[in-house]
Amino acid sequence: MSDDDQDITEEVDEGAPLWVVTFGDLMSLLMCFFVLLLSFSEMDRNKYRIVSGSMKNAFGIQRKKPVFESPKGQKMISREFDQAIVLVKVQDVVDPILKELEFEFQEFKESVEIEVKEEEVTIRMMGEATFDTGQAKLRKEFVPLLLKIGGVLGKTRGEIIIAGHTDNVPLIGGQFRSNLGLSMARAGSVAEYLLKSTLIDPKKLSTMGFGEYRPLASNDTAQGRKKNRRVEIIVSM
Repeated sequence: MSDDDQDITEEVDEGAPLWVVTFGDLMSLLMCFFVLLLSFSEMDRNKYRIVSGSMKNAFGIQRKKPVFESPKGQKMISREFDQAIVLVKVQDVVDPILKELEFEFQEFKESVEIEVKEEEVTIRMMGEATFDTGQAKLRKEFVPLLLKIGGVLGKTRGEIIIAGHTDNVPLIGGQFRSNLGLSMARAGSVAEYLLKSTLIDPKKLSTMGFGEYRPLASNDTAQGRKKNRRVEIIVSM
């Protein structure tokens, strides 16, 4: 062998050990895994959104869009899990009531509205369905449905607020001197019946009356005033 050939042979590098290649492949796979894990932790808004649609077409009642915001920042996976738990709790309240309205209490389809927002469910009962004009005594036709609603709420652990509302038409004569007093009395009637007839924990239930001061619609029209006359059951999940 010539001296030149010997020099060339000595300059050839043996290369990296074989285990480095395997280690590099492993690192690449781990990186891909964590990228996928991070992407999965970003919640799909649609996955946690109860389809609102028109309840007139689906169940015959009004229903609002629930709002579940995508978690951002730290602990995204944990928050995703928490949101899933909240969604299950919401469905446990909403679904049985919708079922009752669809199959057993169809006459009240247009009189009950359910709104879901974040960790709160509002069951909105329009005034004409629950009370006669200017009165705070529950209509006997509505009592069976209220009993069903109370049965569902008795299984929840969250706080329950019953809030009465009216339109802005002044009361003339009758038992109550103001819309504020009427709204408070109506909320009290609903609360009293639920506490007497269901398993709702009295410590978690409270009542409020807002009179005409928190309208949903304009009181300038008959339709708006009708929408404002209501009792709401607000449940925290």
